[in-house]
Amino acid sequence: MPVFDKKNIIRLPFYLLYSLALIFLGMITYHQWLIGAIGFVFLLVVLVIFIKVERMMFDEFESYISMLSHRLKKVGKEALMEMPIGIMLFNDEYQIEWTNPFLASCFNEDTLVGRSLYDVAESIIPLIKQEVETEVLTLNERKFKVVIKREERLLYFFDVTEQTEIEKLYEEEKTVLGIIFLDNYDEVTQTLDDQVKSNLNNQVTSMINQWANESGIFIKRTSSERFLVVLNEQILVNLEKSKFSILDEVREKTAKQNIPLTLSIGIGLGAPTLPELGVLAQSSLDLALGRGGDQVAIKQPNGKVKFYGGKTNPMEKRTRVRARVISHALKELINESGKVIIMGHKYPDMDAVGSAIGILKVAQVNQKEGFIVLDQGQTDSGVQRLLEEIKKHPDLWSRFITPEEALNIATEDTLLVVVDTHKPSLVIEEKLLNKIENVVVIDHHRRGEDFIDDPLLVYMEPYASSTAELVTELLEYQPKRFKIEMLESTALLAGIIVDTKSFTLRTGSRTFDAASFLRSHGADTVLVQKFLKEDMGQYVKRAQLIKNAEIYKAGIAISKGTEEETFDQVLIAQAADTLLSINGVIASFVISKRKDQLVGISARSLGDINVQVIMEGLQGGGHLTNAATQLQNITLDEAEQRLKQVIDEYLEGGKKE
Repeated sequence: MPVFDKKNIIRLPFYLLYSLALIFLGMITYHQWLIGAIGFVFLLVVLVIFIKVERMMFDEFESYISMLSHRLKKVGKEALMEMPIGIMLFNDEYQIEWTNPFLASCFNEDTLVGRSLYDVAESIIPLIKQEVETEVLTLNERKFKVVIKREERLLYFFDVTEQTEIEKLYEEEKTVLGIIFLDNYDEVTQTLDDQVKSNLNNQVTSMINQWANESGIFIKRTSSERFLVVLNEQILVNLEKSKFSILDEVREKTAKQNIPLTLSIGIGLGAPTLPELGVLAQSSLDLALGRGGDQVAIKQPNGKVKFYGGKTNPMEKRTRVRARVISHALKELINESGKVIIMGHKYPDMDAVGSAIGILKVAQVNQKEGFIVLDQGQTDSGVQRLLEEIKKHPDLWSRFITPEEALNIATEDTLLVVVDTHKPSLVIEEKLLNKIENVVVIDHHRRGEDFIDDPLLVYMEPYASSTAELVTELLEYQPKRFKIEMLESTALLAGIIVDTKSFTLRTGSRTFDAASFLRSHGADTVLVQKFLKEDMGQYVKRAQLIKNAEIYKAGIAISKGTEEETFDQVLIAQAADTLLSINGVIASFVISKRKDQLVGISARSLGDINVQVIMEGLQGGGHLTNAATQLQNITLDEAEQRLKQVIDEYLEGGKKE
């Protein structure tokens, strides 16, 4: 088969036509030789002209190709040696075999050839070994995107310093929206005369404006208790470093005048539009207020939240307007429902069971059938004694059902009331939340990120001593045509007494009002003491836990059980309470294995340390002075190390999630 080059490919059509013309002329010459001769002469002239033109054309083409090839080689050499892209060849021992001049200039060297990568850029070697394709590294105070070609033992270095700086500047200048709220402004100012109120306004406004001006923040007061702030992410970083000092400044300066005013700040960032930022800021503020105020909540679109502050107990509200409004709203929801199911948290305590009995009474007052969900296998000794007493009252005991029974009787018009918790992961039966759309949440714990989805009604008051206190106030605003039975009022009072440690912690004037109401309706304090009694074995076990206590840091006591022994959550909490009564201890933590093989941690404080924030660092929660968590698949030693790490982070600054 003949081999055709470019010339043959161009000649072929001409030669085919030429051959046909010769054959045609041959045929003509056979009949008319003169015409044929003239034709042959003409074809010969055409052939000569074609060959000359062809030769000229291909000479020009070859000249162009030669010149282009020369230029490409020159450009390739220029690109290799002069382009602002670093190129490096190395051998198996990570010795540099060759680099282009640009890369050498980036390291302020004449040449890098012969040197080791360990000396020039040691951080690249792990990437080569890990088979990373590309990575951004800092080399000689500049940022480079390094592309690794292992088979060729070749590295490309793209200088992205300016790009990185622009990206950093873009991130730092992203808009952030915030809302500042004066937590208890109405409560504090309602009894002040106009002059004192005006002076307080001026003082607080002056402090906030000065803080904003010094920080580079735009601020605008939108109402007597609300400010709108606009800042960027770089300013926010600086505020986080200062732990939002404005919280302490306002609290301390107003406290000196016996007017304890505090701030809550909700901040939204990371969203692409201003409306989304506004929603995040309001959501953050709601979260901060739900946790008791005097703190900052920073919420991002991915759901992550950072908290700062929260150093004080929530201020007790003097008026019961909210309790009355919630009570009437609850009444309407109950009347619109077919039946009411009440559910507390796993391993329910006196507060959960007592408040559930109180809500059951609210349902009965409004002529609706009510049921309390309870797993008897998950109760402590105190609740067991209460249940034994309830069993003596068949009408009340018949209202207690298992989680399986609750799932079976739940219908579309059923109302689910969750008491003493707001976290879906902590309720007795989470399937009920998924099956029942109409949900009410009543709780006294500080609000956490994990919250029941779309409840119809939320009554959360972190200032309250217990959920039983809140439910008692709701009962007071129900129709008066009912009588609370002695055992019902006693169960509610037991919940208050347990959560206040016999009225010694988190007790306000409304706590005593609620206790007085229950006492007037037959609550038996002697029966409460009977419920709360413990046997000798429990007392000895608690003493064993306390015996292991050590002072970790000034005023912080940590006690840890043994891997062989198990304790129930109530006993662990009692040990933490007892440790707190020791002179010099301002916060106590007790770690122990539980009967369900989880590791339980109970935390208590006198208010100087926010144990709620510390427990949230371990996926728990609670109050400023009373909190707990449960950990899975972990040893006691590992739990202790994690606890100490979170305590250290808390003492160093704000909590990040």
